[in-house]
Amino acid sequence: MIRFGTGGWRAIIGDEFIKSNIQLLAQAMAEEITAAGRAEEGIVLGYDRRFLSDTAARWIAEVFAANNVVVHFIDQIAPTPLVMFGVQSMKTMYGMAVTASHNPADYNGIKVFTDGGRDADEVATGILEARIEKGLIVKTVTFDEGIASGYIRITDLYNEYLDSIIALIRMDDIRKKRMKILLDPMFGVSKTALQTVLVTARCDVDIINDRHDTLFGGRLPAPSAHTLQKLSNMVVEEGYELGIGTDGDADRIGIIDSKGVFVHPNEILMLLYYYLLRYKGEKGDVVRNIATTEILDRIAKDFGQTCHEVPVGFKHISSKMEETNALIGGESSGGLTIRGHIRGKDGIFASALLVEMLCVTGKSLRELLDEIYDRYGHLEMAEFDTRFSAEKKVQLQETLFTQKKLPTFPWEIKSVNYMDGLKICFENGWIIARFSGTEPLIRIFCEMETREIAESAIDMMRKFLEV
Repeated sequence: MIRFGTGGWRAIIGDEFIKSNIQLLAQAMAEEITAAGRAEEGIVLGYDRRFLSDTAARWIAEVFAANNVVVHFIDQIAPTPLVMFGVQSMKTMYGMAVTASHNPADYNGIKVFTDGGRDADEVATGILEARIEKGLIVKTVTFDEGIASGYIRITDLYNEYLDSIIALIRMDDIRKKRMKILLDPMFGVSKTALQTVLVTARCDVDIINDRHDTLFGGRLPAPSAHTLQKLSNMVVEEGYELGIGTDGDADRIGIIDSKGVFVHPNEILMLLYYYLLRYKGEKGDVVRNIATTEILDRIAKDFGQTCHEVPVGFKHISSKMEETNALIGGESSGGLTIRGHIRGKDGIFASALLVEMLCVTGKSLRELLDEIYDRYGHLEMAEFDTRFSAEKKVQLQETLFTQKKLPTFPWEIKSVNYMDGLKICFENGWIIARFSGTEPLIRIFCEMETREIAESAIDMMRKFLEV
C-alpha cells in the first residue's frame, strides 16, 4: 500500500520501500503521463545519498522507458530543489526525487513534483494512489536498453540551477565581505551546489561531514541545535562568521551564528522576510504553515501586507504563494522559498540569501534579531514529539477530532482551529498537536512569550493526551 504524506511517500527500507512498490508507483505515473499525451516531455528524475536511492532511481527509469516515457535522468546525487528546478525549466508533467529527506536512516522514499516544479498536492497523489489500488501490470526494461532506445536521457542541470540562484543574489555585495563560512551537509547532497555558489561569491568555505555515509553519522539528517552541535563548536573554536547546515536532500537549513548559537528556523524566516521588506524595499505577503511563528503576522501587518496560514506541507505554502503572489513562504522546520524562484523549498537558495542579508546590512544575526524583537515583541517556541502505537493513534483521534476535547489551560482561549490537527490560540501565543505526515509521530508545538511558559503549556497538553 502506497500512501503519500505531507512530503511525498516515505517508508522503511525492506518493509514497504521495496522494488515492487517503487515500480508500481513508477508505472502509475507513466500511465498518467501517457494518458495526458505528454510522454515525449517526460519526467525529471534525481536521487540523494540514502541507501538504495541510486538503485531505486534506476528501477524507476526502467519502468518509464518500458512505457515509452522519456526520463531526464540526473545521474549523480542531486539536491531535491535541483529536481524541482528541472521540472520547472524543462516543463515536464512530473518530477521525482528518491529521498526520505530528514527521516531516520532506515527510511527512504519518493517526492513527487507536478507542473511548474511544485510538490504534488492531495489531488495529484490521490490519482496515483487510486490507479495503484486498481491493479497495475508493471512494464520494465534494463537500464542499458532504456539508454539505447533514447527514453532514458542522462541530464545535467547543475549549471542552469546554480545560475538561476546566482541571478537572484546580490553577489557583488557578498564578494566585498569575503565571509568565512563552515558548511555541514549532514552527509547529504548540498556540498557541490552550495559550495559553488558561496565560493563564486568569494566566500571562504570549509566543509565537515561530507563523506558518503548512509547512516548519517548516527544522527538524523535534520538540522537542529542538537544535530549541529559539532558545527556550533567548530564555528566558535575556529572563528567562522557563519555555520550552515542542510538536511539530507538540501531543501531545509539550520544556521549557527558566529557565537555558536543555533538560530531557530522561525527566526530565519522572520529575518529574511524583514530583510526583503525593510532593506530591499520589496512588497508582498508571507505564507506560513500552522506551526510556524506568528511574529510573521506582525511583520506583515507593519508593512501593510498579509500573513496567510496553511496546513503543514510545503505544497500548501507554494499553492497559497501562487494564489496571493506572496513574497516569501516557509515553515518552522527550516524550509522556505521566495517569489521568482522555484515553487518549493530550497536550502541552497535560502543559505545564499541569508549570506546576502548579512553582507548587505552589515549587521550580525543577533543585531538583526534584536531589531525585529524590539519592534514586534518576543515569542519563544518549544516542541515535543513522540511515537505511538496504532491503538494509541485511534485513541488520540477520538479525543482530539471526534469528541473534540480540550485541555484546561490557565489562559483564556481565543480560538480553536482544526485546519491541521488541534490548534488552540491564546492572547499571546498558541499550541498545536498534530500527527506527522512523514513518520508515526504526534508533534506538539507551542509559541508563547517565554520558553518556560511554552514548555509548561506542552506539559499540560502531554498530560491531557497521556503521551
